[in-house]
Amino acid sequence: MNQPNTDALPITVRNVTKTYGPVYALDDVSIDVESGEFLTLLGPSGSGKTTLLMVLAGFTRPDCGSLKFGDTEVIRTPPHLRDLGMTFQSYALFPHMTVEGNVGYPLKLRKRPKAEIAERVARALDTVQLGGFGERRIDQLSGGQRQRVAVARAIVFEPRILLMDEPLSALDKKLRDQMQIELRHLHEQLGMTTVYVTHDQREALTMSDRIAVVNHGRIMQLATPRDLYERPANRFVADFIGESTFLDVTRSGDTLAWNGVPLKLGHHAVPDAPKLQLMIRPERIVLRDGPSEGFNTFDATATDVVYQGDSYLLHARLNDGSQIALRGAMRGTAALPEEGQAVTLGLAPEDTVVIDASAE
Repeated sequence: MNQPNTDALPITVRNVTKTYGPVYALDDVSIDVESGEFLTLLGPSGSGKTTLLMVLAGFTRPDCGSLKFGDTEVIRTPPHLRDLGMTFQSYALFPHMTVEGNVGYPLKLRKRPKAEIAERVARALDTVQLGGFGERRIDQLSGGQRQRVAVARAIVFEPRILLMDEPLSALDKKLRDQMQIELRHLHEQLGMTTVYVTHDQREALTMSDRIAVVNHGRIMQLATPRDLYERPANRFVADFIGESTFLDVTRSGDTLAWNGVPLKLGHHAVPDAPKLQLMIRPERIVLRDGPSEGFNTFDATATDVVYQGDSYLLHARLNDGSQIALRGAMRGTAALPEEGQAVTLGLAPEDTVVIDASAE
């Protein structure tokens, strides 16, 4: 189990719809997951991300659509015949079994020989850094150790697809951050196609090859973490991923302007949409001494300044009344703006991102 799984399967979802009465949990969803990819389904509660995962697992039957693992149609295949591993938010471990018993359970169901079960269980526990824990009871383990047992059980039979339903949500922040890196390294080691569900934006950005942002049963954008953060497809994605200020933009021919002032843009494309907004990330806008050639500049008044150790957070009011936030690094003994002080904010053209705000 120390070599990447070269038999990892791609997943193809086509036109999958699932309704509960008048509510669309999934609305004509199509998505491709590449072989060996770590894809995260990210969205708020009730967005449809877990429903999509349950469709992949076979626990939810959609109203219509196609689902293929590799070249095989599995939409009508029951869960136990889909040959995939899965971890749940609650871990779903058997409290009356030892660690070894829990991890070996999928192999026991498959009627594998005892010697093979023992060997595979030992390898799986070593993989998740729990070698020597086989005889312990589940109630003797910490939250992080239980999470590792759940992962070991999911990978012990070497599935070609692994599904993970918010497996870190029960952990405290420090352990959660640590386990994000460990799960990412484990995926790189095993190489199986992984679909991961979370509502935590930072978790998704940390762990994923690509992220599918889900809302109202639809895929709002599917992209790499960097593209998703820096080039969101619409207002919902921009607002859900990270912090932003949004300013209305007007278009006149090829010129875009905010508050009557033309904007200098980088080379990225401007959406062809009836309503446009300028998206400003707080770490991309900077304090300037005054109007600066090459920058988009905004006159503002500081309304609140928060010292945060290695950084500061500045809230300011623009001349049109809009509120904006700026996050800057603390440098030596540099003075921070005071409340009520006039400031000039600068935004480089390459950080001037205009988004489609017509459909949220």
